[in-house]
Amino acid sequence: MGAQRNVLPILFLALISFLTHSVLTQRVTINSQTERRALLDLRSSLGLRGKDWPIKTDPCTTWTGIRCQNGTVTNITVSGLRRTRIGRLYPRFNVDSLVNLTRLISFNASGFPLPGSIPDLFGNRLVHLEVLDLRSCNISGSIPSSLGNSFRLSSLYLSNNNLAGSIPSVLGELKNLKSLDLSINSLTGSIPSSFGSLINIEKLQLSSNYLSGSIPLSLSSLKALKVLNVSDNNLSGSIPVQFSNLSKLLELDLSKNSLYGSLPVEFTMLKSLQKMIIENNELDGRLPVDLFSNLVELQVVDLSGNKLDGNVNGSFWSMPNLTFFDVSNNNFSGHLPAPSSNHSVAPGAVFNLSNNLFYGTLDFSLGMFKFIDVSGNYLQGIVNDGDRNASVNMNCFHRPNQRSLDDCRIFYNERGLHFDNSGAPPSTAAKSSSGSRRWIFILAGVLGGLGFILVLVLVLVLLLRRYNTGLMNQRRSTDIGPVRESDSAPQLPKDPTNVSGSGDPFTYEQLLRATGNFSDTNLIKHGHSGDLFRGILEGGIPVVIKKVNSSSFKKESYTTELELFRKLSHTRFIPLLGHCLEHETDKLLVYKYMPNGDLANSFYRAINSDDDSLKSLDWITRLKVATGAAEGLCYLHHECNPPLVHRDIQASSILLDDKFEVRLGSLSEVHCQEGDTHQKVLTRLLRKP
Repeated sequence: MGAQRNVLPILFLALISFLTHSVLTQRVTINSQTERRALLDLRSSLGLRGKDWPIKTDPCTTWTGIRCQNGTVTNITVSGLRRTRIGRLYPRFNVDSLVNLTRLISFNASGFPLPGSIPDLFGNRLVHLEVLDLRSCNISGSIPSSLGNSFRLSSLYLSNNNLAGSIPSVLGELKNLKSLDLSINSLTGSIPSSFGSLINIEKLQLSSNYLSGSIPLSLSSLKALKVLNVSDNNLSGSIPVQFSNLSKLLELDLSKNSLYGSLPVEFTMLKSLQKMIIENNELDGRLPVDLFSNLVELQVVDLSGNKLDGNVNGSFWSMPNLTFFDVSNNNFSGHLPAPSSNHSVAPGAVFNLSNNLFYGTLDFSLGMFKFIDVSGNYLQGIVNDGDRNASVNMNCFHRPNQRSLDDCRIFYNERGLHFDNSGAPPSTAAKSSSGSRRWIFILAGVLGGLGFILVLVLVLVLLLRRYNTGLMNQRRSTDIGPVRESDSAPQLPKDPTNVSGSGDPFTYEQLLRATGNFSDTNLIKHGHSGDLFRGILEGGIPVVIKKVNSSSFKKESYTTELELFRKLSHTRFIPLLGHCLEHETDKLLVYKYMPNGDLANSFYRAINSDDDSLKSLDWITRLKVATGAAEGLCYLHHECNPPLVHRDIQASSILLDDKFEVRLGSLSEVHCQEGDTHQKVLTRLLRKP
């Protein structure tokens, strides 16, 4: 009886457990059916492959990127997944079925193309959402104000998209937000002062936009802030002194703006700071004396490209964690302080002190550094260290590649300083050496020019020989049926969207998205046969798209070129990737993007953003371009039967790829030379108006 009494409670508990499990299982089944339908709809709208989301299996256990808790979907990650072929042809931001996933906590589509605007459902319907990651998704439009309703949101990543407009101030109401990344977009306006209410924010990244105005003082109240990056904008004003209250700040990047004033003395209170990057602004004045001695955690310091002046305290040499120190292109002056000892220099650190006004002799060896750049100053004396770990050009040292003696004397005399040029070569010898170098350069230029002319003559001789051979073999050539003078408008197949041999067919909507609705910002130029636009296809493939409006251009502007590509193929032609002829008036041709543009723009290139100096192509590259253009024209003239003439060869028609290989463009004017009359000879040599 005792044993039976002990068994009864166990059976009772087992029965209760079974009934409870049955009820829970029934509820999960009901919920999972609704959510399963939602996931299937999402699979269809995003065009995901069955390999990643197999339709006949349980999403919670086998679908890639799906996580569940108690049978309810909580996390969706499509980042890294691939679309089907149809999905790749028609990508879109359609995630309406997410509204049925009422317990969704995280949605991560980083790197997954979602062209279109951000739907309001993320803020209005997904009340449990904590993480929204839409980085690098090709999103456009503005940031919806509805995101301000996502009160549980802790991480919002929208960087590297095409977002425009101002930042909604309601985002400052997201009290649980810890990380906000809106960098690398086209956002305008000012930084909302409401961001000062993000009491839990740890990372605030707004870099590479077009934000203007001053930095809000309210940001200084973000006690939890660890990373602040507002670089590469149009911000102005002074740096808020109150930033000294950000005691947990680890990284501060204010670079590439128009900030002015001095660096606040109160910055010495940022004891936790590891990275201080304020390059390329308008800061002036002296650095706080104890700045580097107090900020011992600093690893990266970049104050280059400002107007800072005065002396530099030598404590920066011995910051224990330092890896990079750059104060170049300022107005710092005085003697360059020496490290207290070889052991006090931060091991492995790189120092850049170039292009300032430091003078005097060096009281330390440059060999103790991993690398140091002191070029562009007025340091004097003798330097015995090698160049492998130091750059010392354009100083007043007793060695080659330095400033002139007159320049050094003037600098030292203006400051009442003593210039010691003992050991320096006499000025006459320096002038003689300079004159010798000048004659060497002149002689090298003359010989190089003569060499180029000689090579060009040899190329012409070879082409003439090839021409004579071509004339002998022309009748034996295979008829490729080129574009004829009489056939100014070749007959295309009945289906205008499937032109055999003319690349892939694209939809008009695809090319609209690729060019931002053919916006003026993507316009390259107005050509005589159509307008050229830059474009980015799905997957980040850069292309050039010619838009031919039938009301503005003749039909031959695209039919001749399509016929040519259908019948001819040569490596010296610009690759035709595809076409779109479905639109009533706008006919589109898609070409491979040429990184170096055309010869007209590449012959002279800017080499310095600070001035207007230009550098022409070297002679080897010029010869490469000339030979490539000759090969393309030789093919048209001598290897086609009947021969063809380009009729529009000019610098803008010679395109250059990333290796400066020639690709001939402007092929819409190609015509046949067969059956010349006096009129046709003139027509062959002159481009159509």
